[in-house]
Parts: sequence; structure tokens; C-alpha cells
Amino acid sequence: MIDERYSDKKFIYSLYDKMDKCLKRQRYVHSIGVAGTAASLAMKYDANIGRAQVAGILHDCAKCYTDDELIGLCRKHEIEISEFEEENGFLLHAKYGAFLAKNRYGIDDTEVLNAIRWHTTGRADMTLLEKIVFIADYIEPSRNKAKNLQKIRKMVFDGSDIDRALVMIMHDTIDYLHESGSDIDETTMTAYRFYESRLSV
Repeated sequence: MIDERYSDKKFIYSLYDKMDKCLKRQRYVHSIGVAGTAASLAMKYDANIGRAQVAGILHDCAKCYTDDELIGLCRKHEIEISEFEEENGFLLHAKYGAFLAKNRYGIDDTEVLNAIRWHTTGRADMTLLEKIVFIADYIEPSRNKAKNLQKIRKMVFDGSDIDRALVMIMHDTIDYLHESGSDIDETTMTAYRFYESRLSV
């Protein structure tokens, strides 16, 4: 059953106000962009618009913490931390963000919580909402540096194959991390292989 609050503008805008208070200005502008882009993608792919907005505005709700703080908070609340996340603490903003969305902002919807949880790394076999938030995070209007950004924007709004956009985003992200000498989370590699194999069938 869809939460009635997703059609309540006052509820949704109250979350915008809360993010405005806890996030830095640039991060808040990004979050507004993700919420709006997610809502637009929800219209395009026949998903619940309010649910997409809520997941979008809250996706970075834990970005106000440092890497060390995120590690400490996850340990405090017994949220599992992988060895890779221990070394790359910024990734934990997604896991801890899902925790905050539930425990601070009252979101009980597993789909929304998972969309927040997986918006950074992606995962194999994502739900439509997870795909929407993952893509919105990459293409929202204030983004301007990623390779193939305009091509991906056109693909996701003009076409109907959302998985093809996912694969291009993951491919470009993996390329960027390789080129910058950064390590790559195995979850992202697994997700990339999963969707790439689907497209090649």
C-alpha cells in the first residue's frame, strides 16, 4: 500500500525544509535537483511521483557527517560496515541515510529506504524506484562534469530502456574511478555485470 503522505505536498515540502536546515547549500541544491529529476523520471516510467520525490530529497540526508562520523554512527547503531566501506567511509552516507530516513524522518517504506541505501553503488536487480534515484543522482541539472551526461539525459527521457542508461552510468563511473586511481566497490562491479549481461542477451 502506497503511503498517503506521498500525495501530501505539505509533508513532502516539510522534508525539503528539514534538508535545507541540515545540508550545506550546494548539497541542498543537488538534493532538490535529484528530487525533481526523480519525479520527472517517475512520470516517464509510470512510478509513484511522491515516492520518488521523497527518496530524492532524502537520498543525501546523511551527507552532513564526516567519513569518521559515519563509521562511528554505523557502529553505534549496529549497521554493517564492509572492509571497503571502512576504507571509503563516504559510501556509508547511503546506508546511514536510509537509517535516518526511517528513524528521524519517519519513512517506513522499504522501497524508498532501499532507493536511498543503493543510490551510490547501485546493485544487481534494482527496483524501478532504485533505478530512478540512482539515475537522478547522476543526471540532475546541477551536474555538469560527467562524461556522456547529455547523451544519458537524452537516452533516459527520449527512450524507454532505463537499463541502458544504468549501464552507461556505471561504465562511465568505473572508467572515471580507474583513471583517477580509486578503488571500486565490488557491489558496483556486480551491478554493472548484471545489467550489461542483460543488454547483451
